[in-house]
Amino acid sequence: MKRLIPLAAFVVLVVFLGVGLLLDPSKVPSPLIDKPAPAFALPQLHNASETISNSDMRGQVWLFNVWASWCVSCRQEHPLLVELARRNIVPIIGLNYKDERNDAIRWLQDLGNPYTKSGHDIEGRVGMDYGVYGVPETYVIDQQGTIRFKQIGPISPDALQNEILPLIEKLQGI
Repeated sequence: MKRLIPLAAFVVLVVFLGVGLLLDPSKVPSPLIDKPAPAFALPQLHNASETISNSDMRGQVWLFNVWASWCVSCRQEHPLLVELARRNIVPIIGLNYKDERNDAIRWLQDLGNPYTKSGHDIEGRVGMDYGVYGVPETYVIDQQGTIRFKQIGPISPDALQNEILPLIEKLQGI
């Protein structure tokens, strides 16, 4: 009987690990949903003498996209953001995360700049405040500064059409 206890513990552990492997990491719930977005003030990417803060966006629904030039997945979602910006549906604020300023600026020059403004978070402090797991991550923030949605990983066309845009329209009262 005593020999079955380690075997039973092993089986339980394997079951928990197996269930964990089946979970979608992009669906990890954020404790920040329906909470005020953490305050920040950062130097702007294109002009370090000017700052950007989340309080600049009060009264608007906006997307907050965390990105970096070294991020392969950011390159994957970038054309979608450029197209969204072209459609002028919602302001997109960028958070350039743990990236060299010149690399980030060159990346935007090469691929297009969908951002109304980008903050330069070289140390990653703002990213930590927002609970960033990795880049890219995107947040929908309402007029009162409350986080209403978090996308972990690149935005897909499906997520944009079926989750993000309907939420933005609802928040904008459209």
